[in-house]
Amino acid sequence: MSTKPSTKPSVLFVCVHNAGRSQLAAGWLSHLAAGAIEVRSAGSMPAEQINPAAVAAMAEVGIDITTQTPKILTIEAVEASDVVVTMGCGDACPVFPGKRYEDWQLDDPAGQSVDAVRTIRDDIQTRVEKLIAELLPTVPDDAGR
Repeated sequence: MSTKPSTKPSVLFVCVHNAGRSQLAAGWLSHLAAGAIEVRSAGSMPAEQINPAAVAAMAEVGIDITTQTPKILTIEAVEASDVVVTMGCGDACPVFPGKRYEDWQLDDPAGQSVDAVRTIRDDIQTRVEKLIAELLPTVPDDAGR
């Protein structure tokens, strides 16, 4: 008996430290897609911990990212993802044919106040909602009637 590979789309968010932007994006995607999309995040030079301002900004919208930890970017994570969203990782992100790549130009929340991080958080939410709409096309209302 063979196992069928998952048809669930997968997204990898990559930034340098995997402590701010990529964690915000992964938190939004996990929350908004509710398990319909596999979510990964990583960094080319992971920090020791997630940016506390990012944690606080997400907590304000009811999303808990306190259990997440910065992870190193691996070739395996890129290979296993359908979409790779980079956020300032430069040339450190490996490129594989057949993958969809997006580069989101976002301010780095490192060293910024929760006030500043809210703006980044909200920008990321809008981008994640657009990505979900592209990856999970909705079924027409009259389907099956």
